[in-house]
Amino acid sequence: MSTPETARPPLPPFTTQTAAEKARLAEDAWNSRDPERVSLAYTPDSQWRNRAEFLTGRPAIVEFLTRKWARELEYRLIKEVWAFHEIRIAVRFAYEWCDDSGQWYRSFGNENWEFDARGLMRLRIASINDLPISEDERLFDWPMGRRPDEHPGLSELGL
Repeated sequence: MSTPETARPPLPPFTTQTAAEKARLAEDAWNSRDPERVSLAYTPDSQWRNRAEFLTGRPAIVEFLTRKWARELEYRLIKEVWAFHEIRIAVRFAYEWCDDSGQWYRSFGNENWEFDARGLMRLRIASINDLPISEDERLFDWPMGRRPDEHPGLSELGL
């Protein structure tokens, strides 16, 4: 497991390939639903805007993700690179989840990421919208955890 001082390849400046690798690594970490693991991809003083919530630092990230995944059950996420340049990557994403009453949602959004020289994310700006769906409208049906390589991405799913 990485420590705060460890580089997190791929490192900037990003290429088409390394930006896609970085997005997939982020997707894999978030699909683990392990707040501590996810937090290690961010600088110790990372700044976030998630919807209307503003966070600073790894402890706040861990607390936020712990709350998130206690509320968003059966969470499955797909990320796709939209654009990149030097130290920044823009991704679009969708994730599916249900609440404790069994209501399913597909949440859509965009994230803007900025990295330091070690490949740690120092800034994350996320805009997200939630769409209630029925269980039979779900598209993300793999077992909990990492999305299988053969499962379609957002573009292939028409999202």
